[in-house]
Amino acid sequence: MRILITGGAGFIGSALVRRLIEHTEHEVLVYDALTYAGVESSLAPAAGSNRYGFVRADICDAEAVGRALTEFRPQVVAHLAAESHVDRSIDGPGAFVQTNLVGTFVMLNQTLGYWRGLPEAEKAAFRFHHISTDEVFGSLGDEGFFTETTPYDPRSPYSASKAGSDHLVRAWGHTYGLPVLVTNCSNNYGPYHFPEKLIPLIIIRALNGEALPVYGDGSNVRDWLFVDDHARALQAVFERGAPGETYNVGGNAERRNIEVVQTICAILDRLSPRADGKPYADQITFVTDRPGHDQRYAIDASKIRDDLGWTPSVTFEQGIERTVAWYLDNTDWWGDILGDRYQTQRLGVSNG
Repeated sequence: MRILITGGAGFIGSALVRRLIEHTEHEVLVYDALTYAGVESSLAPAAGSNRYGFVRADICDAEAVGRALTEFRPQVVAHLAAESHVDRSIDGPGAFVQTNLVGTFVMLNQTLGYWRGLPEAEKAAFRFHHISTDEVFGSLGDEGFFTETTPYDPRSPYSASKAGSDHLVRAWGHTYGLPVLVTNCSNNYGPYHFPEKLIPLIIIRALNGEALPVYGDGSNVRDWLFVDDHARALQAVFERGAPGETYNVGGNAERRNIEVVQTICAILDRLSPRADGKPYADQITFVTDRPGHDQRYAIDASKIRDDLGWTPSVTFEQGIERTVAWYLDNTDWWGDILGDRYQTQRLGVSNG
């Protein structure tokens, strides 16, 4: 198939691109504006393939979107382009409304026109797959899980903008008949994760001898999903998912934020000990909590397991070990990000 991936230079998008080029015969066109979190070097393992292409453009640019659709003629649009960092959404919500809502509207409108012009057999096989987050559901108490029927209750500008984009996608499916799919995932982690997010931020700050900031008392809980497992799930959904359906994707790996940080410190103690012999955990510092910080997210992923046969294959212990080792082995990748290009960008302190 031909698959157009918006936001393909981002963390999850690039993982999907690398998977499709390495493990399938699909053709891939990445559509990405390369804003601050779009890292083209994350695509280097795929860039040499004759099944890979790249367009630098904004999803809010209707003309550019339409041109990419008509020239590439995809059978799947995997829509991952989004502003995704909660802290940034608190400081500057306008960009999140523009990209996540207006951008998704433009993608839907342009895709609808393209889809309507396809032959009937191709129209039936086409899919618009919107990739979203479990944060649209709000916050859980100590028990329970998010399911596909959990009411929406977004608490941050980021999650509100993603909730709105989910509703737009479903509306285009119901109103216009566009064959849409929606997935809502838990917190991703793994190689190539942009340094403003919790896990890479902690690894890099630990190695630099800096304080390791943890919001509040560190008791907030997230379900962690290894990014390569998520890429497998996305492939399963757009290849075999039923149009109009929503699938939750989770890692079955709930951890308190403080546990995540302590685990990273323990791995670094083994793989890259401090010169003074002291534990990295000594660098942990508790900071003022983020406004509106949701207490707990947890995904019930039984639908995608039962309907499509997907389950996570990487445990948190395996995934976090691989992730720390990757950051130790790829200092050039994150060193470039922390260099001149990003000096004017505020790297946030995110707990997911």
